[in-house]
Amino acid sequence: MDEFSNPADSKPSKTPLGVTGSSTPHKAVIKNVDMADNMKDRAIELATEGLNKYSMEKDMAEFLKREFDAQYGVTWHCVVGKNFGSFVTHETNNFIYFYLGPISILLWKTS
Repeated sequence: MDEFSNPADSKPSKTPLGVTGSSTPHKAVIKNVDMADNMKDRAIELATEGLNKYSMEKDMAEFLKREFDAQYGVTWHCVVGKNFGSFVTHETNNFIYFYLGPISILLWKTS
C-alpha cells in the first residue's frame, strides 16, 4: 500500500459470478439430494470450479450439464442463479439442489 492508499477504499475480491472472497472456498449447503455420495461430491467439485471459471450463470450451468452428461450419461439439466423457482421431475438417484455461497445450483437427470 502506498502513502495515498486508504484501506477503507479497498473492496473485497469477487469471483467472476460476483461472489465475494474467491480465494476462500465456499461451503456447499445441500438443500435436497437424491444421488450417490461420489456423484454429490463431484457436483460440488465441478460447481466450485465453475464458480471460479465463469462470469455468467448460464455458462456455469452449461459447464455442469456437459460435464455430467459426459461422466454420467445423458440427459442432465442444470439451473444456476441467485433467485429462481423450480418444479422438476428427475430420474431416481439423479438430483441435487445446493448452495455454494449465494449461488444456487439445481442439477438433475431425465430419461
